[in-house]
Amino acid sequence: MKILYGVQTTGNGHISRSREVIRELKNLGHEVQVLLSGRKPAMQSDLKAFEPYETFDGLTFCSHRGRLQYIQTAVNLKFFQFYRDIAAYDSSDLDLVITDFEPLSSRIARRRSLPLIGVGHQYAFIHDIPKKGANPLACFVIKNFAPVDYPVGLHWHHFNRPILPPIVPYKIGNGRRPIDNKILVYLPFEQLADILSLLRPFQGYEFFVYHRLAQAENRDHIHLRPYSRSGFLEDLIECNGVISNAGFELASEALSLGKKILVKPLSGQMEQLSNALALESLKLGSTMERLNGDSVAQFLDRSPGTSIKIPDVARLVAEWVEGGQWEDVEGLAQRAWRQVSEVRVMRTED
Repeated sequence: MKILYGVQTTGNGHISRSREVIRELKNLGHEVQVLLSGRKPAMQSDLKAFEPYETFDGLTFCSHRGRLQYIQTAVNLKFFQFYRDIAAYDSSDLDLVITDFEPLSSRIARRRSLPLIGVGHQYAFIHDIPKKGANPLACFVIKNFAPVDYPVGLHWHHFNRPILPPIVPYKIGNGRRPIDNKILVYLPFEQLADILSLLRPFQGYEFFVYHRLAQAENRDHIHLRPYSRSGFLEDLIECNGVISNAGFELASEALSLGKKILVKPLSGQMEQLSNALALESLKLGSTMERLNGDSVAQFLDRSPGTSIKIPDVARLVAEWVEGGQWEDVEGLAQRAWRQVSEVRVMRTED
C-alpha cells in the first residue's frame, strides 16, 4: 500500500512513536509518505526514518511559563494557509492515511474519501476514561482537531476500552542499571531560570536538563543540554528518575525502563492534566501543580518505580494495518495487553 502518515510536531512524543510505526510499515514493504506539521520539532536531528517527508505549518497551540495560551493560539492560527495546503496536496495515488493527531492529513483523507486511521494517545480520550480539565472546548478539540474513521488510542491502562499500551522503542535500555543520583529533567514549557531555581538546592543529585539551548553547559550539579534525541535517550537510560511535564511519550519510555516519575502538567491542557491524574491513580508516578521544591524533595526520596514490560506495539499496529481489518481495534488491543506485565525495579546497590 501507499500510505500517507501525518505527524504532529508540536510535541516530540508524536515524533517518537510515529517513527517506530513508520519503520515497521516500511519493513513490511509499504510505501510511506510522511507529512509533518506544527511548530519546528525540538529534537529534530533524527528524522531520517521519516524520509521522504514534507513539512507544513498546520495548526498548533501556544503556551507561556507552563500554561496554555488560548488567545495567542487563536491569533497565530493560519486557517487560510491550512485549507490551501489541503486543497493542493496530491493524494491521487494514496491507498490509506494514518495520522498521529495531525490535522492536515486528516482533512486530506476526508476530502478524498480515503480510509483514515488515527494512532496516538489523544485518541484514547474519545472513550470514557479518567479525565481532568475536560471542559467543552477541550472535548471539542479532541473530537475535531484530527478526526478519524478508525481511532487507535494509547494509554498506560486499557480502562476496559479498546485502547492499546504505549508505543516505545522496543527493547530500549537493554537491562542497564541506572545511576542512583542522576535525574533527567525535561520541562520544555517552563522558563529555564525557574527550573534552575527549583533544582539548585539539591546538591546531592546530578540533574541533566534538556531545554532550548545552543550548546551544553555545566553549572555545578546541574548539566544543561540542548535538544538531542540520541543524547536524551542515553541520559534517560542512565537516570534514576525523571522530572517532566505530563506528556505521554516520555512518561511511557520512563515507565518501560522502571524510572520514578514526577510530572508538572501544562496548566489548562486537558491531556496533560489527565495524564497526571492517571499516573497518580495507577500509582505509576507523582505530580505537582506548580514547580515546587517540597514535591521535588519527596520525589527524590522515593524508591525506584515500576517497570512495565511493554510489547512491540509498533509492530502489532503495522501488522494490523496490513491485515486490513481496521474495524477490529478491540482484537488488536486484547493481543497487545496480553503481552504486558509489571516488574519491580531494584536499587543499584541491591
